[in-house]
Amino acid sequence: MKELLKETHSVEETYALGEAIGLNACRNMVFLLDGDLGAGKTTLTQGIAKGLGVKRNVTSPTFTIHKVYKGRLTLNHIDAYRLEGIQQDLGFEELLQDGGVTVIEWPSFMPDLAPEEYMGISIRLLDGESRLFNLKAHGEQYERMLEVLA
Repeated sequence: MKELLKETHSVEETYALGEAIGLNACRNMVFLLDGDLGAGKTTLTQGIAKGLGVKRNVTSPTFTIHKVYKGRLTLNHIDAYRLEGIQQDLGFEELLQDGGVTVIEWPSFMPDLAPEEYMGISIRLLDGESRLFNLKAHGEQYERMLEVLA
């Protein structure tokens, strides 16, 4: 497993990091975003959407749990925050292999959903609008992405 630490100092830089991820994303890639409330998970996802060519406004799916956006590749955006302790099959496994890109916020609330290969992204709040991103590649295609993002 390779990892990369990236620090951003503004909302715009966080968005730009997401856009770089989206520009380099391939079919069936999965990104697991972890961080406190307000850490920048949705901002990063908005950037990923931009990199994928999504034209619609991307918002957090906290209440709907799952949103779909069309671009160069489909973006499946899942917020698992409200799913803690739920043991039923919600059909999300199929999304991971639908040819699109899947972003899951709060993956610890759906630990069985993570595929064998994915990129884990932990976000830590620093001072002001600064953030520290720890990107961990689980699989070769994600390791190649880290090389591009470095």
